[in-house]
Amino acid sequence: MKNTFGQSVAVTLFGESHGPAIGAVLDGLAPGCAVSEEAIRKQLDRRRPQGNTGTHRREPDPFQLLSGVYQGKTTGTPLAIVIPNTSQRSADYENDGAYPARPSHADFAARCKYHGFEDRHGGGHFSGRLTAALVAAGAVALDILKGKDISIATHIARCAGIDDAPLPLEDPAALAALGEMSFPVVDRLAGERMEEAILAAREDRDSVGGILETAVLGLPAGVGEPWFDTMESVLAHMLFAVPAVKGVEFGAGFALADLRGSQANDPLRVRDGKIVTTSNHSGGVNGGITNGMPVTFRCAVKPTASIFQPQDTVDLTTGEETTLHLKGRHDPAIVHRAAAVVDAVTALTVLDLLALRYGTDWMAG
Repeated sequence: MKNTFGQSVAVTLFGESHGPAIGAVLDGLAPGCAVSEEAIRKQLDRRRPQGNTGTHRREPDPFQLLSGVYQGKTTGTPLAIVIPNTSQRSADYENDGAYPARPSHADFAARCKYHGFEDRHGGGHFSGRLTAALVAAGAVALDILKGKDISIATHIARCAGIDDAPLPLEDPAALAALGEMSFPVVDRLAGERMEEAILAAREDRDSVGGILETAVLGLPAGVGEPWFDTMESVLAHMLFAVPAVKGVEFGAGFALADLRGSQANDPLRVRDGKIVTTSNHSGGVNGGITNGMPVTFRCAVKPTASIFQPQDTVDLTTGEETTLHLKGRHDPAIVHRAAAVVDAVTALTVLDLLALRYGTDWMAG
């Protein structure tokens, strides 16, 4: 099992959903970078479930910086963050020896790989609970990037078939406001309709999915490698590590397939002495390398797999077909909580690619 991502700046995850704690280790940070516990708390709060649209498992997520920080600055050694689990209900996953695999969860696949030695309570190491550790680590990366005038903004572009307004890329204040929202949308009325659809799914003991749209602004041109370590491929690798993300497209993405080249190409111009493109169908990347325009992408987030309707499955203990009647506390939608996770993994990936391009001392310089 490999739980580390990154070449110059690497993040390692550890822990299980119902274990004593989860956590992350960040290695490769330059010494002298500011670390704000308030910023980490803010990002964790964005990820936490709130109101009736989230699970009733409400972890306060107290965290501790175990190493790598002294007097509010990175030391250059591995930065370890641990988050205790305080609201486990493991009894919800005990079935008198039976083990009905949860459809569209990792239960069956994990059993095939780990031969029954995996911790299955709450999904164990495969649980979305571990994204809290990713968000905490990503908060450190977000702050470092902010100090370099690089920002990341994500909104719910679609949820339950309801569309939000487009990202306001020319309005920095509106983009920054998305990072303050637990339900990040541009159009407040669209957001209210989305929340109503989520609550309707909860009433039906069902769930809904959605699409997150993200923009990275302020990236210099020339970041990324051709072929195997392109900006798109490295970002997609990390984005697909986020539970429930089942699709990623950059720029206009699949819509490009229906256009002619004359429509899809991004013409070049000079504005204020800087080369820019007049459109951004390529999502800020050409040849795998940033071109200085906003890097834009969309992630498809599937409906929460844990639903309270009876589902056909197989008992992994007996090998016999059975019906699953789910217990526990689960979200009717996770797309809004996933926004903070997408921001975090994007920040970690971008920071790693920038360190590869400019060296680690660039972070604190």
